[in-house]
Amino acid sequence: MTANTPTNGWLAELELGFAHQHGKTLLAHRRHQGPLTVQRPFYPEGDVCHVYILHPPGGIVGGDRLNLCINAEQNIHALITTPAAGKFYRSNGELAVQTVSIKVEEGAAVEWLPQETIIYQGAQLKSTVNVELAAGARFIGWEILSLGRPACGESFDVGLADMSWQVYCRGQPLFLERLHLDAKAFAAGWGLQGLSACGTLFASPANAESLAAVQQLIGDSKGRGVTLIDDLLVCRAIDSRSDRLRGFFEQVWAVVRPDSVQRKACAPRIWAT
Repeated sequence: MTANTPTNGWLAELELGFAHQHGKTLLAHRRHQGPLTVQRPFYPEGDVCHVYILHPPGGIVGGDRLNLCINAEQNIHALITTPAAGKFYRSNGELAVQTVSIKVEEGAAVEWLPQETIIYQGAQLKSTVNVELAAGARFIGWEILSLGRPACGESFDVGLADMSWQVYCRGQPLFLERLHLDAKAFAAGWGLQGLSACGTLFASPANAESLAAVQQLIGDSKGRGVTLIDDLLVCRAIDSRSDRLRGFFEQVWAVVRPDSVQRKACAPRIWAT
């Protein structure tokens, strides 16, 4: 199946701008086009702004294009998540495209923690996350993928997920990666080994103490790994179950959050529903 440039489907765009006013982080700017919006902000931590991104159609099909742009002004702290798993459905040949751009100014902290993304067998998608960090900016982000639907006996024998992460600090590339996940990569020993769930977590800044704490959390567990690139912590995992993988990442997040964004863990309430 050949993936073509999308010509039909939804075009959805969302711009969010966060500013520090009146002693807390405010969602000072929002603009949306098409089926992509946000709920009102929540403040379970007092001055930290928790925002849930909504995609009313509930899933993305071939031809859909979703663009999300997040701008964080100085000294803000925003945690951004989703109320449910994202879904990329089987494609009729067109490509679904999702682009996330996150810009974090000096002294600001952004946590990009969407719930897992389910990629149905036969989906054709391209996803890009671009993060630009100023000097002194703080960031935690993750991407959790579930390929196929193993509970329904569906693997990932057909389809393509082209996933890209680009992290820049002060204009210099800190981490650039592109994953080409197809049936071969899904089944291969050098790939996912037939396991349906994979994910990556990033935390910046991080230090040797955070690295050691995550290493201790991992212990002798298989399919888990962590490294430190300059002051960027990168944790990876593969698993046969996405819920178990997400639970692991939530533990890692709780470990690194105090150092990376100077806050103890405060899980969004939506994660428990």
